[in-house]
Amino acid sequence: MPNTDQPFRLNWATLSTGEKRSENGPDLSIFVGDLGADVTDSLLHETFASKYPSVKAARVVIVANTGRSKGYGFVRFGDETERSQAMNEMNGVYCSSRPMRIGAATPRKSSGYQQQYSLQGGYASNGNSTQSDGDSSNTTIFVGGLDPNVTEEDLRQPFSQYGEIVSVKIPVGKGCGFVQYANSQQEKC
Repeated sequence: MPNTDQPFRLNWATLSTGEKRSENGPDLSIFVGDLGADVTDSLLHETFASKYPSVKAARVVIVANTGRSKGYGFVRFGDETERSQAMNEMNGVYCSSRPMRIGAATPRKSSGYQQQYSLQGGYASNGNSTQSDGDSSNTTIFVGGLDPNVTEEDLRQPFSQYGEIVSVKIPVGKGCGFVQYANSQQEKC
């Protein structure tokens, strides 16, 4: 990213539609702690999805201004039975080089901008990006771990080489941004 040396997070962003959980519905997420610094969203997802097919998403929580892992994350399930099984069976199982600590996730209300977008896809701080099996027509990417001084133009410049950009948005104080392309046939970032 121009004007900064820090790593950043890059994911596909999609508008939450049918997958958005209703306010009254159960939260089928679990807390996963004691994760190594090398554990990515993709690795966490694969660790659980290989055993529990109903896994919908996995997310490693990062420090916004450094892009480094906080050492914990969350896994969301589509099935309550599999969630319960995972809580019992995955505690102490290794993910990368460390045994995981599993617990119940405490639901949290999200801010307006985060309610509009759900994160999907791969993790990248080294330029490698993977689009998930979700919507292949998605044209918006999420960029996290941004320095507070990064402007929309700073964000637009490095991504413009991959296709025509429709819009760039940086929500105030969130340490992230969104880049929307004109079409989904962009070269890999």
